[in-house]
Amino acid sequence: MSETGNRLRKLLESPNFDPQNYVKQLSQQSDGDRDLQEHRQKIQTLADETAQNLKKNVYKNYRQFIETAKEISYLESEMYQLSHILTEQKSIMESITQALLSTDKDETSKEMQAAFPKETEDLKQRTLTSLLEKVEGGKNIMDTPGRHLIYNGDLAEYDVDNMSPIQRVHAFLMNDCLLIATWLPNRRGTVKYKYSALYDLESFAVVNVKDNPPMKDMFKILMFPESRIFQAENSKVKKEWLEILDETKKSKVTKDRHKKEEEVPASPARVEVSTNPFDVDDDEPVGAEESVDLSLEWIQELPEDLDVCIAQRDFEGAVDLLDKLNEYLKDQPVTQKVKELRSKVDERVRQLTEVLVFELSPDRSLRGGPKATRRAVSQLIRLGQSTKACELFLKNRAAAVQTAIRQLRIEGATLLYIHKLCNIFFTSVLETAKEFQMDFAGNTGCYSAFVVWSRSAMRMFVDAFSKQVFDSKESLSTAAECVKVAKEHCQQLTEIGLDLTYTLQSLLVKDIKAALLSYKDIIIEATKHRNSEEMWRRMNLMTPEALAKLKDEMRSCGITSFEQYTGDDCWVNLSYTIVAFTKQMMSFLEEGLKLYFPELHMVLLESLYEIILVAVQHVDYSVRCEQDAEKKSFILLNATFLHDTVLPVVERRFEEGVGKPAKMLHDLRKSTRSVRINPESTTSLV
Repeated sequence: MSETGNRLRKLLESPNFDPQNYVKQLSQQSDGDRDLQEHRQKIQTLADETAQNLKKNVYKNYRQFIETAKEISYLESEMYQLSHILTEQKSIMESITQALLSTDKDETSKEMQAAFPKETEDLKQRTLTSLLEKVEGGKNIMDTPGRHLIYNGDLAEYDVDNMSPIQRVHAFLMNDCLLIATWLPNRRGTVKYKYSALYDLESFAVVNVKDNPPMKDMFKILMFPESRIFQAENSKVKKEWLEILDETKKSKVTKDRHKKEEEVPASPARVEVSTNPFDVDDDEPVGAEESVDLSLEWIQELPEDLDVCIAQRDFEGAVDLLDKLNEYLKDQPVTQKVKELRSKVDERVRQLTEVLVFELSPDRSLRGGPKATRRAVSQLIRLGQSTKACELFLKNRAAAVQTAIRQLRIEGATLLYIHKLCNIFFTSVLETAKEFQMDFAGNTGCYSAFVVWSRSAMRMFVDAFSKQVFDSKESLSTAAECVKVAKEHCQQLTEIGLDLTYTLQSLLVKDIKAALLSYKDIIIEATKHRNSEEMWRRMNLMTPEALAKLKDEMRSCGITSFEQYTGDDCWVNLSYTIVAFTKQMMSFLEEGLKLYFPELHMVLLESLYEIILVAVQHVDYSVRCEQDAEKKSFILLNATFLHDTVLPVVERRFEEGVGKPAKMLHDLRKSTRSVRINPESTTSLV
């Protein structure tokens, strides 16, 4: 930029710049319109340069913006997963703390009960007696020995059918029954309630009633064939009633069961001597339990250590502990204590398996490639879950491949997109295969699952490939280049002994066949259109450059003898129709050979046959119908070029590309020889 432009830029960029004063001074200093126009041009140039610099900065940072947005998205996903993990650990720690507190509470209550059993029992009975004195008709309730009060409180009873209030009641929950007493409107002394009903704890069930304002804080007592609904003072009181009722019922059931077991008379043991010499005693030997030493400190703490390892996501440590236990118990007899220990450990194994399965689920972050799954897969295999590990690993990788394909932006030329698609897909498959070989080296039975997964992944790739290449109606040359790129990338998998070429071909054959037939129809329609306007005149390319370019095009098509058909200056002794047909047909042949699969042999051969047939029929018809001798001679020259030069090149190139002779094309060429031999014939040759 000039020195004047730099001064102008500094002036405009200064923080004290005042546009009005600047324009006023400029108007006073200028000699006329010309100076103002020049100054305006300088400002416009500076504005254009500034805009161009802004564009360059935007383009320069555009990719960084995109990558930053992707990283933010990934980070957000991982932060969400981290929050979920922390929430899980918090809930686990809270449950462990609650369990420890409840255990301490139970032990304290047992100690208090053991220390003061008599005082507690007497106190409860005295409390119940003092309360029942306030109930009219409740004198006989205390006749049952051992009965004492658990809980009591005021409730409101409602009608079951129409939910209308009936009366106020006072409920007394005892260790074996529930007493319902109604309020007396006219109190007499200390008596406040009237006996209503007494229910044995085993004769009714308690059901929570869902809140439906204004009816809330209710619970139902079901006694066959009737039921009663009561409303507590608030939700806290209702919760206390439900919990205490449930605990009291369970306590009574447990107490009755123990009482029955104690009442069963123990029959004297009688030793029976078996006379069967082949009888084997299935019971454990008396000294079997003593032979397995489970008093070791690490065995006693094993369940808790496993819980800690799972909570801290120390999967390797958890599996090491399990291996150590299995090694210790390998040759030991299976006693009752061993079974109990096994049941505790099996529960931890189930929890560990669930966590490892979640680690491999597609819901987790798919970043990090196949190596990110190695930790969970290896521990599942050590737990004897190799089949599950294989299934989850392949599902995880399928989700990762699908996500990578979906995130690939469709921008620029189709061939550029296909390069990116092939690079992402085949690199992912190659990395997955290498990781699979490493993780499942000792599980050869899983390799068939990987082959099935590879075919499924290839189907996913072909869907994205075909949608972009064939569904978008790309040219045959573009489609051929894209298929060639896919084949080359597919060959990379042979490094690890995986050949998916046949799978790729079988999945693409339908779309390629449709593309070949469609392009064949386009060529035939274009040839017929040119034939309808054919004047049988020599081509005049006007410039030597155009003639040289045409010679190069024919040479690249394999027509090496094209020089003999060029005349003086820029003339070509062939018609435009024949030259255009030759270029288009040879291009179709080359693209068709790039797309060639053995399954497409007849499709390509028949398409070439139909295309050549259109040109041959046109030449034959023109020879028979033309009356002018000079034009007929020119037509025969074009027929000779088509028969002796073009068709042999097509046959040879087809045989080189396919590896098989084109007998159908050879027979067609033989049937057209009579064009030269008998030019006066009026019989159709084809």
